Amino acid sequence: MLILLPPSEGKTPAAGGDAVDWTSLSFPGLNTYRAKVLDALGTVSAHDDALALLGVGASLAADVERNTRLHEEPAAPAHQVYSGVLYDALGYDSLTAAQRKKADESVLVISALWGAIRFADRVPAYRLSMGTALPDVGRLAAFWKPQLNDALAALCAGELLVDCRSSTYAAAWTPPPQQTVSVNVFTEVGGVRKVVSHFAKHTRGELARHLLSRRGRAPQTPAQLRKAAAEKWTAELIEGTARKPHTLNIILPS
Repeated sequence: MLILLPPSEGKTPAAGGDAVDWTSLSFPGLNTYRAKVLDALGTVSAHDDALALLGVGASLAADVERNTRLHEEPAAPAHQVYSGVLYDALGYDSLTAAQRKKADESVLVISALWGAIRFADRVPAYRLSMGTALPDVGRLAAFWKPQLNDALAALCAGELLVDCRSSTYAAAWTPPPQQTVSVNVFTEVGGVRKVVSHFAKHTRGELARHLLSRRGRAPQTPAQLRKAAAEKWTAELIEGTARKPHTLNIILPS
């Protein structure tokens, strides 16, 4: 089983330590492409209109300025750098040692800057969305798609992929649909279902934690995943097709 996560929008900078060691990152075949994105990001972030180019507000000026020196910025494990609703709900630090090992092996973060990384990979805090277009790179989802197809094909062979990404990050890599289950979260009031972003992020984080911490064998099929989710929530499975992944709908009480 592999759990696909988006990065958090906000990042927690490392308090100190060494800069990123490119040779230690997972999927080293992506390093050439990572370097291209990082250089383009540094150039854009130094522009007078960097905030507009990156689609962020003035409150994030310090984050954008940090983008200009990511080669020197201290790095920390990705599970520490990524923060926010989903990652708080996953709660990596409160997992047992065995569960953290499982998370390090099972979780893939699809990143606008790094392509794909694992929780133990040490990276600096940065500000970049997959929906951004960079000079000489273009739209990042389109840039990463062929690279991730090549880099991740062998890894995902025979695995169930639990896709907790947002649509922006899902556009950067399309795993084999027959092995993939996209996770949707709804609230239901009076028989009407609504998607609420905050609750969706939180519940996807809770689902990831549940899959990492529950007893027994990890789900191997979409049906087994639905059964595991039903241990905590009302859950339904919509079968996929040759081109469309399966869908797990988690229904929260109103």
